Amino acid sequence: MLHIPMRENHSAQASTKAVILVGGPSRGTRFRPLSLDVPKPLFEVAGHPIIHHCLKAVAKVPDVREVILVGYYDESVFRDFIKDASKEFPQLRILYLREYTALGTAGGLYHFRDAILKGKPERLLVLNADVCCSFPLGEMMRLFEEKDAEAVILGTRVSNDTATNFGCIVSDSHTKRVLHYVEKPESHISNLINCGVYLFATECIFPAIRSAIKRRTTRPRLLSYPSSDNLESSFIATGDDDDAEKSEVLRLEQDILSDLADSNRFFVHETKDFWRQIKSAGSAVPANALYLQKAFQAESPELTAPSATIVPPVYIHPTASIDPTAKLGPNVSIGPRVVVGAGARIKDSIVLEDSEIRHDACVMHSIIGWSSRVGAWARVEGTPIPVGSHSTSIVKQGIKVQSITILGKECGVGDEVRVQNCVCLPYKELKRDVSNEVIM
Repeated sequence: MLHIPMRENHSAQASTKAVILVGGPSRGTRFRPLSLDVPKPLFEVAGHPIIHHCLKAVAKVPDVREVILVGYYDESVFRDFIKDASKEFPQLRILYLREYTALGTAGGLYHFRDAILKGKPERLLVLNADVCCSFPLGEMMRLFEEKDAEAVILGTRVSNDTATNFGCIVSDSHTKRVLHYVEKPESHISNLINCGVYLFATECIFPAIRSAIKRRTTRPRLLSYPSSDNLESSFIATGDDDDAEKSEVLRLEQDILSDLADSNRFFVHETKDFWRQIKSAGSAVPANALYLQKAFQAESPELTAPSATIVPPVYIHPTASIDPTAKLGPNVSIGPRVVVGAGARIKDSIVLEDSEIRHDACVMHSIIGWSSRVGAWARVEGTPIPVGSHSTSIVKQGIKVQSITILGKECGVGDEVRVQNCVCLPYKELKRDVSNEVIM
């Protein structure tokens, strides 16, 4: 039997570990065509990989010394990122643990519980990598201490009509206690939703996952599962046993959180700040805007100073070449070695490395893929996303299309060509006007 350490008494400063859930290559299909070339967690938003924003927030929590990335990408995927991040955050030990298959948000935690529990941390911060927010981890820690909580979840309010797309939280407005949790309910129960950021007492979360596993293995099913007697051995399997895999796939949202709500020590910290998921490729554009606006409010030196041709916030990589007559912003990120020609206009967009925007071209509400080029007087544009909307698709002529125009890697848009509300797969040349299409 594997022993799970329990905290016996509360130390003056409880130790905390952090886990960032990064997913894997078979998920994130909605992030195509961008994820065809770069894993979603490493896609750059506001000048940094998506996962970097999570890590930066974790690094500000005083008693976190170790951050574990859990996912099922190949180990080589995060090697360079971890090397760079370890230099930037020398106080953190950062490591990547690879699942043998997709285990779900709770299954991955349980599978690597020995590594997570090493050093006997009392608290566990768990962040989904595909979340864009200000990560108020300090406030969550304070609530955790005040309430002597077993778990704290980050919540935010959304419109009633979009709430059912998320996990919904019913809470006591006075005590902040979570009374009820339902993942994607069929009818409206609350507009307070799960942000995908959690703080758990380690002595509580692993037994809760273990209980869910036992329930699953004892429940009558058409499929055969391992008996509870050999449950432990099934959890240290290397993936050859299909039954072991099935028993280990568990999700915090569907399998664990509703059980925690039955305890009296599960609380919600409601953030009034920005929040959004980065699920589809187009959602990187509003996330880019939110992170840039936050950096601008914080007077980040990384951003380009406002001027007659720079409407803040704008991030320009130091190696990019921008003609002084080009006008950029707001909410624009320009990647390494990008060339922007005279009189070009770029707004609410991400231009990735080695791309070229030629003179007098216009790029709005778009993502320009790596090494792509937009011709002179061309227009590449999407449709503005309403503030507060959590969707990046719109209906045009009865067809659902992406509101953000996305050019994959090494695409070309000819001179004077207009591209509107399109998703273009890599290596395509667009020589005529196109709108509302997926260009294969």
